[in-house]
Amino acid sequence: MSASVHGVVPRWIGLSIRLGVCLSICLGLLSACGRTSSDLVVYSARNEQLIKPIFDRYTAQTGRTIKLITDDAGPLIERLAAEGANSPADLLLTVDAGVLWHAAERGLLRPIDSPILNANIPEHLRDPENRWFALSVRARTIVYSTERVQPQDLDTYESLTDEKWRGRLCLRSSKSVYNQSLVAMLIAQHGEEKTEQIVRGWVANLATPEFANDTLLMEAIIAGQCDVGIVNTYYYGRLQADRPELPLKLFWPDQQGAGVHVNVSGAGVTAHAPRADQARALLEWLSRQEAQTMIGAMDKEYPASPAVAPDPMVASWGTFRESPLNVAHAGELQPAAVRLMDRARYR
Repeated sequence: MSASVHGVVPRWIGLSIRLGVCLSICLGLLSACGRTSSDLVVYSARNEQLIKPIFDRYTAQTGRTIKLITDDAGPLIERLAAEGANSPADLLLTVDAGVLWHAAERGLLRPIDSPILNANIPEHLRDPENRWFALSVRARTIVYSTERVQPQDLDTYESLTDEKWRGRLCLRSSKSVYNQSLVAMLIAQHGEEKTEQIVRGWVANLATPEFANDTLLMEAIIAGQCDVGIVNTYYYGRLQADRPELPLKLFWPDQQGAGVHVNVSGAGVTAHAPRADQARALLEWLSRQEAQTMIGAMDKEYPASPAVAPDPMVASWGTFRESPLNVAHAGELQPAAVRLMDRARYR
């Protein structure tokens, strides 16, 4: 008769239980280590190759090591929310002002009273309640074919609704958070009624179905499928780095009016950061000249600090006046922007 019939645990089952208990203990210890280790933990929606060299420089200067966990912004925000007070994360770093606003409104970021950050980052590029701060700026602006368009033919975002652009305009999908933020900022500037007229005018002028990303849009202009479009500047920079003789140029709209729409990448100290003081020190370091120069150069973006010069390639695109509206509007008005684009049949 086997031992199991008498209620005695078989050897292999006992081994499994012991292994399970050990695993639980180890996981618990690892979790505890995550909250007590001296390593700063950063949840980043930016690609590792764009941010790790900057963190490596910080570690070399300060001796403080950083554990980087990367994923898309949505999963990282949900992970922060699910972990709650047990989260090991100290800093959330992501792109798009709307995403940062969303994380802050869910109570996942804490206010930071920092004279350094307030001095380095302009007021319209940070949360009004100081829960997040821009680290880099990207303009969402007009790109045009130098072979078929003269810059004097261009003017404002609204002017792309003119009859002369019928069948000549390309747009990225309305599912892009960058377009949702652009339309949200247009709502902040013009109100919903006029913004809907603008978006409907864009849709009426489309030459092709909407594109999945800005690079495909610019390739379509080069191929002659359309003549103008709206893109983020760093996408243009990436393409120009590969092909310096691009038959495309950037145009800065609304220079006599509201200014160019800009968006940001940025970061905030998490609500339950185990190392909040260290996270704040890292955030302040990221706003200073050396880090700002590196951040701008890594992906052809503009430094968030106006005291820091942009990368030479970025500077070659010329200067422009940006919208002074606080980028937090991109988050506040994104739901209205999505509904508006749906009504206008912007896909």
